[in-house]
Amino acid sequence: MGKGLIEVFLEYWPIFLKGAAGTLQYAFIAVFFGTILGSLVAIGRLSKSRVLHAIIKVYVTVIRGTPLLVQMYIAYYFLPMAFPVMNDIFSKEFTVVLALIINSSAYVSEIIRSGINSVDKGQTEAARSLGLTASHTMTKIIMPQAIKNILPALANEYIAMIKETSLAGTFMMYELMYTRTLLANKYLFWQPLFIIAGIYLIMTVVLSWLIRMMERRFAVSD
Repeated sequence: MGKGLIEVFLEYWPIFLKGAAGTLQYAFIAVFFGTILGSLVAIGRLSKSRVLHAIIKVYVTVIRGTPLLVQMYIAYYFLPMAFPVMNDIFSKEFTVVLALIINSSAYVSEIIRSGINSVDKGQTEAARSLGLTASHTMTKIIMPQAIKNILPALANEYIAMIKETSLAGTFMMYELMYTRTLLANKYLFWQPLFIIAGIYLIMTVVLSWLIRMMERRFAVSD
């Protein structure tokens, strides 16, 4: 059986801590920049331009309909070959993070689009009848109301991305799942898996509790 779980954790906790920090960092970067890109995608999806709407619909469908791991492999191997200049500017780590951002943007765009659509269309018509431009109507009237539906969903996307970043360890990026590879060199095989699962569970449970608190706060403010 070898060493026990507690013994392994106490001996190698700095490795697990660094891995957990990497996981949270990569997930935050993916969702943060995914939200920026996803906002643009959502606005384009709501555009009256049929061509733009069609292009973005294909983008969202392809990203959401293909595995993240496949997208990572494409970003890691194909993009540097298709665009050699990337090898001089960006690291291999960047390509994997880019895949995470693009993947997150497709899901975030649907979150934002649903949040915007949840606001009564009559408010848009009323704002436009008062002379507000489309941009002012969106920023001053629609988004402040939609944000209450968007924020909890974005927080859930962050939790989902925390688990998705486990795939980044495949590319030797220092996140939580990669710690198993490091400890395998010390002939520890099953113990790290249970410790990693426990850390993931703690992170997701704590964040889920915080999301419920946020949703209750929003419900009270209504």
